[in-house]
Amino acid sequence: MRAARSDHRPFRGAVTGAVVALAAGIVLAACGSDDTSGPSSGAGGGDVPVVVVTTGILGDITEHVVGDLAEVEVLLPPGADPHDFEPSAQQVAELSDADLVIANGLGLEAGLEPTLETIASGGVPVFEVGAELSPIPFGDAHDEEQADGDHAADPHVWMDPDRMASATALIAAEVAEATGLDEAVLAEQASAYADEILAADEEIQATLAPIPDDRRKLVTNHEAFGYFAERYGFEVIGVVIPGGSTAVEPSAEEVAALASDIEAAGVPAIFADTSASAELVEAIAAEVGDRIEVVSLYSESLGAPGSGADTYIGLITTNAERIADALG
Repeated sequence: MRAARSDHRPFRGAVTGAVVALAAGIVLAACGSDDTSGPSSGAGGGDVPVVVVTTGILGDITEHVVGDLAEVEVLLPPGADPHDFEPSAQQVAELSDADLVIANGLGLEAGLEPTLETIASGGVPVFEVGAELSPIPFGDAHDEEQADGDHAADPHVWMDPDRMASATALIAAEVAEATGLDEAVLAEQASAYADEILAADEEIQATLAPIPDDRRKLVTNHEAFGYFAERYGFEVIGVVIPGGSTAVEPSAEEVAALASDIEAAGVPAIFADTSASAELVEAIAAEVGDRIEVVSLYSESLGAPGSGADTYIGLITTNAERIADALG
């Protein structure tokens, strides 16, 4: 999604009853919401350009790219689920005053989409980075839609460090165009950080290498690990919440089928999401048997300070370590 400044392109933009029970337009003024989390200082109020970024993951990447050349404000607080987040009136105003807004796109920030469309039509450049990173379609759960030509793209592009290394240059170019900052300096900083991401990718490959092929099977809270599986040679054999959004509730039949698949595959762990309740995951694990471990991964948000996942590189390396410990 890009914006509507005159010099920019248009917007583009058999389970127990207890387990089954567990499965059971945004308004710009945010309907009077008193949520003031997000950017801590008013966008556009300083002496340097202000870039507002939707997620902490993209925010960390953008901060490494721009350095001290611009102020980077992150909209979603740590632990927030981007699928259902809606901004407060104050946050809408901050977005409207930004020099550039960077979003993931591909349907990730569903509750923000009307706001992003509005500010883009009002002249604020909005860049959706996900669409520029060769997104993949969702897995088997979306085969029917794909057969009909409606390809649902997986928005979780940050799970592939190689793609995010490429994203640094894209972000640098967008920041330069929107703000007039030195493009060469931004490109140099982006390249340096891309090298750090690629070094982390090599570390992850080494961390995961001991896992034998027959144990490279993932059961996750929702469909967030398709890029990870593609990058590192894993198979996602099931998800607790079908589809790409955490707002969807699984049916009793889907929960029963997943429990059966887990038992048949003999996987030792189910991976929960630190940004969502693990109740249903834990209930399914208990239904399958005590041998199943529930391991939390960071899939939608950075962790809190000190968590080891409070940076993008920390997130991806921490996830790899936890997966290796659970499956290796």
